[in-house]
Amino acid sequence: MTQETPGQRREAPGSPRGWRAAAEEALYGPAGFYRRPEGPAGHFRTSVHASRLFAGAVAELLQRVDAALGRPAALDFVDMAAGRGELVAGVLAALPREVAARVRPYAVEIAGRPAGLDERVRWCAEPPAEITGLLFANEWLDNVPVDVAETDPAGVPRYVLVGDDGTERLGDPVTGADADWLARWWPLGAEEGTRAEIGLPRDRAWAAVAGRVVSGLAVAVDYAHTAGARPPFGTLTGFRAGRETTPVPDGSCDLTAHVALDACAAADEHPAPARLLTQRAALHALGLTGGRPPLALASTDPAAYVRALASAGEAAELTARGGLGDFGWLLRAVEIADPLA
Repeated sequence: MTQETPGQRREAPGSPRGWRAAAEEALYGPAGFYRRPEGPAGHFRTSVHASRLFAGAVAELLQRVDAALGRPAALDFVDMAAGRGELVAGVLAALPREVAARVRPYAVEIAGRPAGLDERVRWCAEPPAEITGLLFANEWLDNVPVDVAETDPAGVPRYVLVGDDGTERLGDPVTGADADWLARWWPLGAEEGTRAEIGLPRDRAWAAVAGRVVSGLAVAVDYAHTAGARPPFGTLTGFRAGRETTPVPDGSCDLTAHVALDACAAADEHPAPARLLTQRAALHALGLTGGRPPLALASTDPAAYVRALASAGEAAELTARGGLGDFGWLLRAVEIADPLA
């Protein structure tokens, strides 16, 4: 049995508890948000849903990993938080036949396997113990539940407790490993009402899954912030039916908070160095630029011009400043050179 922190403790059904425990049940419990039949795509749009170009770029990355590994007989592709399998299906469709024939695709998700998914995909609740290839976690860490801390009138950081209806109050002071994490990664100061999400569970989650890559590359892609640019009042929010909404831990909406990716990178104690870059930089390195097609193509092949123009628009969305292009990419290469260097 794991010991609860003060932020997780719940005295009786319906009583306020820490955001980490509340979100865990609301997202992943028996009636949780991520078990709903419509899946995440029914409520919010990720890069995977924005354009098939994203899956194509991940397929290009997998091919670079494959080449760096010497084209092994079995090449793992692990899609963490796979939703309804959209990314893994898109990657398989985008791969050359010779590479696809060697790929062992895994979709890691708590929800049941969706109907019609490519039979080659292994649907599982945990990633394989050893991975040779590419582990890709797109918008996974932002849904790893964390506690929220808020500074009280005396300047003391306290856990924020929340009821099932979203009503909050302050609980016990933050202590122990959580307090150490705040002091190092997100110091709150003495101003009343400043807030932070305590990212320690995400650090541990990332280190655990990245540590399963014995040869290849681990990648996490998410809304992110780094030291020196932390938001003063945190980022916890909800999404329902395509709209941002007040976060309420009742299973009716997504509960998400941006990720301190620099803390995740430091928590991974593997000797291979981790690297942070923006999605814009990562996709540009993979050949996705969003440049407009030459106007002359409109005269010689109008249909091709229209297709290329649409593709350029989708690429521009994936790499846009102030939008998807600002997502953070955390990469850790193991026994290969960084394929985006």
